Amino acid sequence: MQLFFIEDWSDNGIALSAEEARHCVQVLRKKKGDEIFAVDGKGHFLHLRIRETGKKDLVICDLLSVAENWHPLNYDLHLLVAPTKNTDRMEWLVEKVTEIGVSRITPVICERSERRQLRLDRLEKLMRAAMKQSLKAHLPILDEPMVFRDCLGQKGDAGLRYIAHCDPGEKVSLTDNYTPGTSVKVWIGPEGDFSPEEVNLALQTGWQPLTLGSSRLRTETAALVACCTIYQLNP
Repeated sequence: MQLFFIEDWSDNGIALSAEEARHCVQVLRKKKGDEIFAVDGKGHFLHLRIRETGKKDLVICDLLSVAENWHPLNYDLHLLVAPTKNTDRMEWLVEKVTEIGVSRITPVICERSERRQLRLDRLEKLMRAAMKQSLKAHLPILDEPMVFRDCLGQKGDAGLRYIAHCDPGEKVSLTDNYTPGTSVKVWIGPEGDFSPEEVNLALQTGWQPLTLGSSRLRTETAALVACCTIYQLNP
């Protein structure tokens, strides 16, 4: 199934964006009368029929049916992750966790972060493509980068909260500690790891120290392992 992305729509005259229209007509060779499918990132799955095509990246469709809350996640995962120094690695991560299943992504600027700015428009474009690729209708929330202290929250906040760090000490694993269906936040640090002060602040506000195994993982690998594990634990 080929999905298109439509951000805004109504019952009459639904237009594809110029980029989606070009792909529809020039690549897929769709024409007037053909039926196509689209998602809006808000949970809606649209069954459409092409009413009109034009030379200037124009595709207008009629709405045949709409399904709400199509293929929702059966869990709520909020990934907090320090941007990687290499932009490509961060883009790869955002794409892959969207395919697997994540509710929200918050880039966090930590004491040892080497990258402090991101092209959110580029990341959102990759997320939309990954959503379509994985046959989803819900687009994860992508936050503006936040500083570490603004992400701590309060002790006793609802849901499970884990911080994966490299310092020694007793830690829990997701397979032993996470309950399927439970809202969860997982915090992954930068290449140089969280500072000791950041780890202490997180533990003081109720975050649990998390292990992702015995291997030392890159930021994007650690984030992907956490997302994959939670995905597998939610049948």
